[in-house]
Amino acid sequence: MDWKPDRKAKKAIYKQLAEYIENGIADGTFPPDKPLPSERYLAKELNINRSTVVAAYDELESNGLVQRTRGSGTTISKDIWGITRKRIPSWNRYIKAGSFLPNLPVTQKIRKEMVEHKLIDLASGELSEDLFPLDSLRKITSTRSFIGSLGYDHPQGNVVLRETITKHVKQFRRIDTNPSSILITSGAQQALHLVVQCLLKPGDAIAIEEPSYHYNLPIFKSAGLKIYYLPVDKDGINPNDLVSLHKKHRIRMIFLNPIFQNPTGALLHKNRRKTVLEISSEYGIPVVEDDPYSLTSFSGEEISTLKSMDLNGNVLYISSLSKIVASGLRIGWIIGPRPVIERLSDAKQQIDFGHASFTQWISNDFLESEEFHFHIKKLVKQLEKRRDQIVKSLRFYLKDQVDFYIPQGGIHIWCKLNKDFNEVQLLEESIKRGVIYVPGTTMGSKKGFVRFTFARENEESINEGIKRFTEALNAVNNNYLIGGS
Repeated sequence: MDWKPDRKAKKAIYKQLAEYIENGIADGTFPPDKPLPSERYLAKELNINRSTVVAAYDELESNGLVQRTRGSGTTISKDIWGITRKRIPSWNRYIKAGSFLPNLPVTQKIRKEMVEHKLIDLASGELSEDLFPLDSLRKITSTRSFIGSLGYDHPQGNVVLRETITKHVKQFRRIDTNPSSILITSGAQQALHLVVQCLLKPGDAIAIEEPSYHYNLPIFKSAGLKIYYLPVDKDGINPNDLVSLHKKHRIRMIFLNPIFQNPTGALLHKNRRKTVLEISSEYGIPVVEDDPYSLTSFSGEEISTLKSMDLNGNVLYISSLSKIVASGLRIGWIIGPRPVIERLSDAKQQIDFGHASFTQWISNDFLESEEFHFHIKKLVKQLEKRRDQIVKSLRFYLKDQVDFYIPQGGIHIWCKLNKDFNEVQLLEESIKRGVIYVPGTTMGSKKGFVRFTFARENEESINEGIKRFTEALNAVNNNYLIGGS
């Protein structure tokens, strides 16, 4: 056999072998009327473990390329080489070749674990169901008549909802706008996708916070953008860093989550907010403001969004109902210059022909009602109680093993662990003990940080979750010490 695995390559040997056999099936190296080489033969010929060969054949079998029969060995699947000699596509190749990148493996694992197992969830960035305004939403759907159209709606979203959002952002966020400058999106996530796909091109340089939720999104790399980072402290980013980055790399767009930032909980200082806008105007760099949390201030203080301070139309403002009402409504919006909104609206039409009428109707009626005000007050009170609980639990169980800044709003707390630990082992050990969280490196930070979310669980579960996390951390540290002694 001429082929040998490349032991220096990053690709696992079993995957290299599977790919070689797959190519050999395609080009006739392995004829359909003869068995494929045995596991024992390949292991000896290639000087690899038999388990590696088994893994390669397992992958080929799962893709429908081979069939394995006890006593007869491994043969090429008849579904591939039948009478018509038609082949099943090599789906693995297509999956790897796609330009839209998958989520980070750790992110995929966290989501999978949350779906498949009952865990104390300190990872998910959404509200628990008991914080949803279920009674109010049921009342809307059961007592009010739906008067909207069941056909395709306006490309920018239902005009009544856009009028309501115009009033909403004026009252709660001091943003002056009009319905023609608003696009309804499927949450903030779709809004970010539209901005990246429509307003930037491969090779463009962008600036994002570090650490940042945006770091966890593959959309920037999928679009071929060059990403540069703005370190975040307790007062948000330092605008001087932004100037330095722009002079070196000619930044085309700035992405910020300035109010109770995910993951740090930091509030961009008002003076820094002013300076960011001044820099944006001086250099002509647009700012994309992602604002899920500004209505959750625990002090009750009204916080000025960048958009409310923007006098020149430099800010594209993104927000949604996901973090303050219910994530399942999938109602978000972008506010920006009308030509930009029309461009993004055209792209959204190509994707989904506009937003669903029913959720727009429900969201509109809830935003217009007095119950929205009561809901926000109740929500903030409950989030503050949960914030206080997680702070108390961190101090009780982890003591001097952890440092953190107490957030004054939002749903996240960012923690620095003061001991060396293996990030993968800690996550695995925590999952075994029934609690899950987000490792800091998935948010772009250096090792040693974790993000806990306190909106998904009640106080009792939060306390139990931090207790289990502490036990996992101690177990990992003990194993580390034993292994290193």
